[in-house]
Amino acid sequence: MSEKILEYGMLPKEKFEFAHSGEKLTDQKFEDKPIGYFKDAWIRFRKSKASVVAACIIILIVIYAFLIPIVFSDKAGLMVVSYAKKAPRVVSLRRPGFMDGGSDRDFTEKGLIKVLAMGIGAEDYDGRGVSLEEGMASYYQPMVKVGEGRITTTAGKKETVIYSGRIDTYLEVGFIYRNIEQQEYNNIRAWEEETGLHILYPLVADNEWNVDATDANNWYKTKKSNPVTIDENGKAKTIAYEPGMMLEDNYMRDAEGNPVYYVYAGGGTMDTALYKVRILYYNYYRYLYGSEPDFLLGTDSQGYDLAFRMADGIKLSLLVAVCVSVINLVIGAVYGAIEGYYGGTTDIVMERVSDILSGVPFVVVATLFQLHLANRVGAVPSLLFAFVLTGWLGTASRVRTQFYRFKNQEYVMAARTLGARDRRIIWKHIFPNSLGTIITSCALVIPGVIGQESMLSYLGIVKLGTAETTSLGTLLADASSIWTNYPHLMIFPALFLALLMISFNLFGNGLRDAFNPALRGVEE
Repeated sequence: MSEKILEYGMLPKEKFEFAHSGEKLTDQKFEDKPIGYFKDAWIRFRKSKASVVAACIIILIVIYAFLIPIVFSDKAGLMVVSYAKKAPRVVSLRRPGFMDGGSDRDFTEKGLIKVLAMGIGAEDYDGRGVSLEEGMASYYQPMVKVGEGRITTTAGKKETVIYSGRIDTYLEVGFIYRNIEQQEYNNIRAWEEETGLHILYPLVADNEWNVDATDANNWYKTKKSNPVTIDENGKAKTIAYEPGMMLEDNYMRDAEGNPVYYVYAGGGTMDTALYKVRILYYNYYRYLYGSEPDFLLGTDSQGYDLAFRMADGIKLSLLVAVCVSVINLVIGAVYGAIEGYYGGTTDIVMERVSDILSGVPFVVVATLFQLHLANRVGAVPSLLFAFVLTGWLGTASRVRTQFYRFKNQEYVMAARTLGARDRRIIWKHIFPNSLGTIITSCALVIPGVIGQESMLSYLGIVKLGTAETTSLGTLLADASSIWTNYPHLMIFPALFLALLMISFNLFGNGLRDAFNPALRGVEE
């Protein structure tokens, strides 16, 4: 044989050397350790960078979903209507344009003065009079930045000065009227003395100089919404926005000229008597909750912390998806194993049942369950029932295929010859060989369930928008009509939903390749 190889020139003659029997040719040792099935799958999974990154993203999202409710447990169920639809704001991180709760807008001269007046009024807690410069330097000044005015012309050729600026939407709330019990009034006064901050401010007189008696921010004298000053003859002169601008207060005062901070609003005893007061809401929030308003992702359309609500939504989606995946795994594995192992008439009958169920529209089932079952067991359990009714069919089909593939293998026939029962053959010999495909199918079920659950809640078929729970689809539905003005309401839920869907799909694809028996031991 070797002479023929040399004759045909396949190997050069000089490459051959004769060796004596028993001669040691090399000191190199060759090791060939067997690699377990799951270890081999892990090695192949790590080679898919996209799947590894997706797994890391999933872990981070899961940590976020379960950690945020623990860290911000004080905001569970907290709804602040006055701070609804506000942008992200973190006091310790805020910079102009970053986490400042701000919004860029254009203001007319009257609109700009009204906003600036909030900061001026916040410093004028005793009615002494405050200049524009003091108001601009106030911690409670909503205007973060005021740009240069530009002249615009309307359709009627009337020139108007427009100012661009950035406003802190939390401080923009300014002052509000509220009826509080006398005991709370005393508690607020004690808090003011303890902290040196001011909540209670002079009431505004309801007279000809108050354009809107329900708006607590109209504390200065106005006429036809224009800020005015009153001369010695009682005539009003319009105030223009300019350096050194001084607003004339329209506070309610007693006979001695002192500002009035409350009026009796009803009630019989000292504890139940109601006082009408005018409060600076920013400090009132601090009084109620012990901190300044911090909302990492802003607030939703109802005033809930969006970061907290999104954590609840992600957690709900993940729990529903995982529960559906596990239940479908159990039902589908048992059903598919019986079909594939026994075959024949059993398989035909069970397949016809599967065909009937597969023709049932999922949306119709989910809608009927929500209409007739949700009132009894709740929205989430009825949603689970809808998913489980037909969701196991795909898993059953895959398991059935795998059993047809393996049930006639030699090791199965050997086990049957040795007297192994059907149950042992199914679960000890065939099922473990199908495990990779089953795990992969379960992982790929999760993004499908998350997408369908979000779609149902977005369309309003499933009602999950309560104080206790919500879903990403519900948050997107709430933002659908107002997201152009409040983009964070749409951006953050959509971003997390997209990350979940893409990451689980990439993760499932990585598992599919990792558990593929055809690739076992193959180096890429």
